[in-house]
Amino acid sequence: MSSETDVVIIGAGAAGLSAAKELARIGLTYTLVEGSHRIGGRAYSEEIAPGVWFDLGCAWLVGGGTNPFTTIADDLGITVDKDHSHMFLGENHRFQRNGVALNDDQRAACLRYYDKSYKAIAEAASQDQDVAISDVIDMDHAFAPPLLCSIASGWGMDIDQVSTADFASATGELGFQALHGYGNLVAAWGADVAVSLNARVDRIDWSGTGVMVETPKGTIRGRTVLSTVSTGILASGDIRFAPDLPDWKIESINNLPMGTENKMGVHFDTGVFGTDGRGHYSTWNDDGITAKVDASVMGLNTAAVFVGGRHGVWLEKQGQQACHDFAVDRVADIFGNHIRKHVNRTIVTAWNTEPWTRGSWACAQPGQAHQRDNLARTVDERLFFAGEATVYGGQGTCHGAYQSGIRAAQGIASQLNKR
Repeated sequence: MSSETDVVIIGAGAAGLSAAKELARIGLTYTLVEGSHRIGGRAYSEEIAPGVWFDLGCAWLVGGGTNPFTTIADDLGITVDKDHSHMFLGENHRFQRNGVALNDDQRAACLRYYDKSYKAIAEAASQDQDVAISDVIDMDHAFAPPLLCSIASGWGMDIDQVSTADFASATGELGFQALHGYGNLVAAWGADVAVSLNARVDRIDWSGTGVMVETPKGTIRGRTVLSTVSTGILASGDIRFAPDLPDWKIESINNLPMGTENKMGVHFDTGVFGTDGRGHYSTWNDDGITAKVDASVMGLNTAAVFVGGRHGVWLEKQGQQACHDFAVDRVADIFGNHIRKHVNRTIVTAWNTEPWTRGSWACAQPGQAHQRDNLARTVDERLFFAGEATVYGGQGTCHGAYQSGIRAAQGIASQLNKR
């Protein structure tokens, strides 16, 4: 491990990797350290069946053709499904209540409620009313359950904890999927970056000139440090700063807590979805059980089941068997009980207790959307910050993290050039 460098980068997710590539392009030196055993961060794929990959983290190239990872995949010769993204659009979303698909009139009423709710959120944000989403939409509406579930899984928090301004600033449809995993795509793209793995950062000393970053593998001295770790890690105190971070920075971290999306993959030994069954679903019943289900549109015999917020955290704590049962039940709600005998394997996530992230992504609390700017601000011209939590528009996304790393690298170069 290098003992002196221009930039010490902490975290080898999309932000850290893109920053490293950009610094190399500019001509600055860096040392990139990662606490876990792999690169990619919250972009992570596992094989759920031979040759079939499941993304435990980011799964959609949000924005489709505008997503930088679409071009990266093309350049690397990695297959991205560009032919079925229309199935994730709102107008093609499918709804199941008590195991029965909504009829045409019910579906139209449901979509009108969604549209009215989204407009209310956008209007509040446009009037600088950065309040909880629960303050501006009709939570007692007959079709509130699927919308509340969708927001909880998409933001990792329930609607009383999600900022209207933060929600309104997010851009891009779900977009494309990588056939062999978005996580594998990110890992392939970052494979040429020098990374020191299993090198967690214990302490950052910025009391003197430059910075000293302490790891179990030794202390690295740099001119600057770029932290790309999650707000969950920053808030936990796992990394100690000497001296402490200023109050305004700590406030930004605490007001961008990590949400949790619980994601369960179910692989079947045969095609249980049928020719017309593949698509994106919301399913709920009158007992209060709700979920989103992706009956794989890429032609794979795999379903992904999503819940988030308090329910997602609770379900994770119940353990893998409870998650398995929940996921299989939700697929059965849509396709019938015959699917149960064809379940081959399940994979479940545990981002809330994942020691390297402590959550899925950062969610601004009501009234705190502006804290993303504060999180991105430099401290003493030496401590820089990047990651999806520092981004508007692409918050919570892999490409948002990627773009934040490039932005931070360019900011560091500008600062060092001034010196």
